[in-house]
Amino acid sequence: MPSWNADQYLKFAAERTRPARDLLARVLVDRPARVIDLGCGPGNSTEILSERWPESGINGLDSSSAMIVAARRDYPQGDWAVGDISVWAADATHQFDIVFANAALHWVPDHEQLFPRIFARVAPGGALAVQVPYNLDAPAQTAMRDLAATPAWACLFPPDGVRGWHVHQPGFYYDCLAPLAADIDIWETEYVQVMESADAIVEWYKGTGLRPFLDALPSDADRESFLADYRERIRDSYPPQADGRVLFPFRRLFLVAYH
Repeated sequence: MPSWNADQYLKFAAERTRPARDLLARVLVDRPARVIDLGCGPGNSTEILSERWPESGINGLDSSSAMIVAARRDYPQGDWAVGDISVWAADATHQFDIVFANAALHWVPDHEQLFPRIFARVAPGGALAVQVPYNLDAPAQTAMRDLAATPAWACLFPPDGVRGWHVHQPGFYYDCLAPLAADIDIWETEYVQVMESADAIVEWYKGTGLRPFLDALPSDADRESFLADYRERIRDSYPPQADGRVLFPFRRLFLVAYH
């Protein structure tokens, strides 16, 4: 059964870490005492927090035990824990000067309740910093949903569908946090990633967006067949450039809210 795989995820470590660095660069907080990385994955985003604030107490939280095992292996100096972000957000026992969430909160539902709860865990003078994918209408995203809905595949998926991403427009997040925050910085960036081929886009999504679809299929043979069909759609949507490489635009939404 497929699950979070640190090695698969880190095949594109530079591309996945770049947005975390861009988010961190806009956080205007000096010398925070306590920092937490929500959905820390294998620790690649937590590492850049440690680089910026080497004297801070830095924690990493992720729902995947496999990701936490990888983080503990590669960054033994960190304070790592397996846990659910929604459960963490509901427990306001401790506050943090920086609550950082890079490409994590789109996996968690009910953002209208979630974001104020997470912000409540930000200490006065601190900041909530969030980045989520903002490309649900991109061909690579629509292809997996459309393929799963075809007669050949729909019978193999749950009637209520697979786990989806939860992302809203910038105004939604502003309205959620404006009554609570002293200041909010919101922006979008589209990264035009240069991939070796269209097949590399499939490898990219095998580490993230394709996981719910692959998890739902009953056998390895079905998963390989679904990937083959998806790969054909990707090749049609992302033609090669003159040198054979493929451009893979990927839009992301960022926000920093200050307490």
